[in-house]
Amino acid sequence: MAKDVIIACDFSSSEETLAFLDKMGDRKPFVKIGMELFYAAGPEMVRQIVARGHKVFLDLKLHDIPNTVKKAMANLGGLGVYMCNVHAAGGVKMMAAAKEGLLAGAEKAGSEPPMLIAVTQLTSTDDDMLKNELLIGASMNDTILKYAENAAEAGLDGVVCSPLEAGMISDHFDKLGKEFMTVTPGIRFAGGSVDDQKRITTPRQARERGSDYIVVGRPITAAADPVAAYDKCVNDFLTDNEEM
Repeated sequence: MAKDVIIACDFSSSEETLAFLDKMGDRKPFVKIGMELFYAAGPEMVRQIVARGHKVFLDLKLHDIPNTVKKAMANLGGLGVYMCNVHAAGGVKMMAAAKEGLLAGAEKAGSEPPMLIAVTQLTSTDDDMLKNELLIGASMNDTILKYAENAAEAGLDGVVCSPLEAGMISDHFDKLGKEFMTVTPGIRFAGGSVDDQKRITTPRQARERGSDYIVVGRPITAAADPVAAYDKCVNDFLTDNEEM
């Protein structure tokens, strides 16, 4: 399975986003467009970034009744993105409806259908929050693995989880003979700020734990030299070279 670094373009405007991408020169990094940018700039921003040659992970975490999610995904399916997501807490029927809508939208637009993945638990969630706020009695690992199994049952391509759970999920599906992707945020360079993340690793640790894609935001976008930070992240995640 292909591996890559996805830059989280969590900016508040299209101008800021394009100015950041311009800094990358001839590089065409895989980028994530989340709620902040999508709600500010809308679908046209997505189309513009796709037209510039970037793969796009549209990270909107849809979570609603199955029919609503199906119709929303039909609209997103024609944007030309590489990957989009729902929240696994919506259940198997909702996730299956999302996949159905996504495929229909892509077919109508004459475009390749995006991969569809499901968020398990946010990387800002820890065991204390899981038990005391969300009232989930199962462990973090058991909860995430069950959500991953539900996503696979619904026909999805993978899940979003922290890199701490990526190996567990990969091993589980490898034993079943199934290819199932892990996309992992919560990536920080050694010694860097953790911000609001709780379940985190470095890029190299994520690779060693079996992550297929890592999502990296502020360590790149807020760096003094974003290009150097991106290159370091790619080196650490995709090569066997020693830490720079």
